[in-house]
Amino acid sequence: MEAENRTNVSQFLLLGLSVDPELQPLLFGLFLFMYLVTVLGNLLIILAISSDAHLHTPMYFFLSNLSFVDMCFISTTVPKMLVNIQAQRKDISYIECLTQVYIFNTYGGVDNFLLSVMAFDRFVAICHPLNYTFIMNPKVCVLLVLISWIIMLWVSLIHILLMKRLTFFVGTEIPHFFCEVAQLLKVASSDTLTNNIFLYLATALLGVFPMTGILFSYFQIVSSLMRMSSSVGKYKAFSTCGSHLCVVSLFYGTGLGIYLSSAATHSSHRSSVASVMYTVVTPMLNPFIYSLRNKDVKGALRRLLSRASLRNK
Repeated sequence: MEAENRTNVSQFLLLGLSVDPELQPLLFGLFLFMYLVTVLGNLLIILAISSDAHLHTPMYFFLSNLSFVDMCFISTTVPKMLVNIQAQRKDISYIECLTQVYIFNTYGGVDNFLLSVMAFDRFVAICHPLNYTFIMNPKVCVLLVLISWIIMLWVSLIHILLMKRLTFFVGTEIPHFFCEVAQLLKVASSDTLTNNIFLYLATALLGVFPMTGILFSYFQIVSSLMRMSSSVGKYKAFSTCGSHLCVVSLFYGTGLGIYLSSAATHSSHRSSVASVMYTVVTPMLNPFIYSLRNKDVKGALRRLLSRASLRNK
């Protein structure tokens, strides 16, 4: 009987953020609002950059890619959560769960790499301005983004292939609002040693290398700014990095917060609540950070909205 209960699992149960029925309408409204704001905000950034010739530069090319990834990243988890709340259901099929894991890992990893690539772009622009157009030419920019996608597509695929080997009890409950590798490994009924080793290695490598690149880039940027004699030049150069620094701090800060929260409390519920910051709040705030702190983006958004209003008249 136990063997039968561990094979042919067709679905899992996502417990969500709360089992309190009175909180479900509030959670539905809150997450629907955040989802719509995120999609609209990132879509406006993409449209503003693509429609304004002044923003067809490497920095804004990477920003438009980041906005696209953020928009897809939140679309991986929140819509399913909203459907389950509205339908008062908790189930997610086995195939749908693994697909969610694959897409979530891919977009999350690409987001991580793009932040590192954007830091490298600022490093070249500030520390090697005369060679900027040669180093950051369109082919190099496309290649950097493409490499980020290829790496994460393969890493995510290996995760899925390793997880296909695992067995689960029928009716397995996942104490989260989406399918995540770490949570699935905790509820598996078979040996997960290989999966955990690969998870730790992938997390370490994919976290350490991009973060090291960001720290190195900003160390060089700060060193270069310290050597500048013009205070106006320092302010102008550093202001181009302000938005990126805010996004990097938010991205890695929330990720570190989730890790520390999980390590300190060992509570799956608190970990899932902390994950909201990483999976929902961060993608929602990124468009505001870049639009509010960047005059070029604000100008492009105003021109985009004015053209849209003229067409409607």
